[in-house]
Amino acid sequence: MGNVLTIILQRLALGALTLLIVSIVIFVAVNLLPGDFAQNILGQGATPEAVASIRKDLGLDQPPVTRYFDWLGGVLRGDLGSSFAQANFASFTGTDSGAKTVADQIAPRFANTMFLAMVTAIIAVPLSITLGVLAALYRNSVFDRAANITTLSSISSPEFFLAYILILFLAVLNPILPSLSNIYDGMAFSERLQKSLLPALTLTLVVTAHMMRMTRAAIINLLASPYIEMARLKGLSPMRVIVKHALPNALAPIINVIALNLAYLITGVVVVEVVFVYPGIGQLFVDSVKIRDIPVVQACCLIFAAAYILLNLTADIMSILSNPRLRHPK
Repeated sequence: MGNVLTIILQRLALGALTLLIVSIVIFVAVNLLPGDFAQNILGQGATPEAVASIRKDLGLDQPPVTRYFDWLGGVLRGDLGSSFAQANFASFTGTDSGAKTVADQIAPRFANTMFLAMVTAIIAVPLSITLGVLAALYRNSVFDRAANITTLSSISSPEFFLAYILILFLAVLNPILPSLSNIYDGMAFSERLQKSLLPALTLTLVVTAHMMRMTRAAIINLLASPYIEMARLKGLSPMRVIVKHALPNALAPIINVIALNLAYLITGVVVVEVVFVYPGIGQLFVDSVKIRDIPVVQACCLIFAAAYILLNLTADIMSILSNPRLRHPK
């Protein structure tokens, strides 16, 4: 148990260091974006004095190092800063209404993205494992070849192409599901689920291939093991051999690939959310890049990075806990 705890603490420390390095990369990359927020908000006819005044109000006149440490300190305190767009809207209108902080803007959008990821995972994970088990059971059969061709075709196609194909067949030619996912607060769960189903199906097509093929490969790799041969000699059915004996011992690689694909569901939904106009964090990220709202862009990138690192750490830890050879290294 002590070895496991030491390994977990090492992984957590490495994850924190990785996130710190990523935060530097995010800050530098976002601040290298072309254009200037103050210039964009005032237009080309703005005087230099007016631009300088807005830059001073927003803190953009400070040195980059100072702004980075101010931003990092705020993040560590749970303060993601204030949205440039919302703050300037309030200053121009003379009102104090509306969400001005980045956290206020991101919280409902992140909840929507998590809902979409949850719906996709509920569909994709059982489907992928089932297809992987059946493909391993009937390997080199027509079913195996058809499953591989279908999943490889879906993963090789861009997300927006799959999205438009699904819109064509499920929303235009056969109006079963709505083509736009215009969800809002207070919507009934059934209606929210219906409007989220088409983007969830798109993401399912994207992530199923990885998980299905890893499940198939991991199980086939174990079928030549002595204990599998012993189970067969006992007269167990092929399905029982795979489900009861092979699948539990193949969990480590399967958990890894599932965690990586769940990370994609949170960090890679930008294109899908834009196509379906889904009000998630990906759509907010694109809108904020358009108007150079630097605090929101930085916060979205940091959340994407943190989610990816956290799910990778979770995969590592679960792989360690599911593998006795990793729990008790010699």
